Amino acid sequence: MTSMAPATRAASPGAGWRRRHQLLGVAYAIPTIAFLAVFFLTPLVLVARMSLSSWPLLIGYKGLNFPKNFVAIWNNQLFGPAVVFTLEYTVLVTILLIGLGLGMALLVQEAGRWVGALRTIFLLPVAVGLASASLLFWGFYSPSIGPISPILEAVGVIHQPISFLQSSTSSLLSTTFLIVWKFAGLYMLILLVGLQGIPNDVYEASALDGASRGQTFRYITLPLLRPSLALALILCVTGSLLAFDQFYILTKGGPDNTTVTVVQLIYREAFQRQNLGTAAATSVIVLLALLVLNAVQFGLLRDPERS
Repeated sequence: MTSMAPATRAASPGAGWRRRHQLLGVAYAIPTIAFLAVFFLTPLVLVARMSLSSWPLLIGYKGLNFPKNFVAIWNNQLFGPAVVFTLEYTVLVTILLIGLGLGMALLVQEAGRWVGALRTIFLLPVAVGLASASLLFWGFYSPSIGPISPILEAVGVIHQPISFLQSSTSSLLSTTFLIVWKFAGLYMLILLVGLQGIPNDVYEASALDGASRGQTFRYITLPLLRPSLALALILCVTGSLLAFDQFYILTKGGPDNTTVTVVQLIYREAFQRQNLGTAAATSVIVLLALLVLNAVQFGLLRDPERS
């Protein structure tokens, strides 16, 4: 017993240091925990409560009414078309952004004379705010003040101004062009980081084995780029499903409510129809759909060797 006493006394300072280290870690985490509690958990709980209640915008809480808010969503004639349009937009934007971003990343992957300039040019639109970019493109698309129609008329390509936002198809394509212009550089950067993380030894080994460029891209680049592709895909799909600013500024949901997104529908329920309960119920459905969709994407893109 006497021989163990010094060891116990020697271990005591180490235990005290570990305890102080743990307390210091908790102290560093407290601001983040407080931020999440105030700006994420509290609004989430409030939205969940609103979705189960009658909650007019200017009056406030009037009591529980579950499941009336959720039934009202399915009875809303705009809900189905809004979901379909949002999914169409998401698929189109995701394919273009991931494909173009990967192509741009491959173009500027290797160091060269003009690579730095190209990277800067590709990234410049990312610095422009989405609302500012939407207003800028609204001016470009305008048949009265935009420069596109006058230039085409001057060279004889067209004989009357082009209406870029007068039909659902042209509005979808015009808005998609805006988003691709603005965010392609961001996805290029995400995928470029992934490409530069692939060891050169792997490419050298494939070259020694006689692999072609296509085989190298398919069997080496794409599998090793899986984490970056997963991140880019999740960001792109989530951002597209939550699209609001670009359609609100460019089309206002027109023509004839054919470009109304799900988030625009939430906005209309909350601030035009002044029904926060139905708007919150729609938000809960969108949140659950995003959780399920992200879980599916994680499952499909997870590295089999790490599962």
